[in-house]
Amino acid sequence: MKKLLMICGLMLGIAGFAQAQQGGGRGMMMKPEERVKLLDEKLKLSDDQKTKLTTVFTEQAEAMKKMREEMQGADRDAMREKMQKFRAENDTKVSAVLNDDQKKTYEAWQKEQRAEMQKRMQGGSN
Repeated sequence: MKKLLMICGLMLGIAGFAQAQQGGGRGMMMKPEERVKLLDEKLKLSDDQKTKLTTVFTEQAEAMKKMREEMQGADRDAMREKMQKFRAENDTKVSAVLNDDQKKTYEAWQKEQRAEMQKRMQGGSN
């Protein structure tokens, strides 16, 4: 059970790296522009990067909504696998927009977010 919770925590941490910073349930409801603003604070994005990431996050939000609707009531394992793949693809798209220094900062920040998520998940399951 704890492994399952940790896997779920990692998935949420990867996809919700920006949302987790906002805390609570509101994080998953962030608009693409809010996510870009949060990343800009961390990574000092150029105007071109902001535009590209807004497009990536908008497409991601639309695809995620569609995926949730399609998978409503589906097998949890199949849904988790599909979501992991989707999140990895989107993470690759975000990384492609960043320069090398920004990628390092972004990856370090993601690790922090995953660690925080794991800590919360472990604290809640004891």
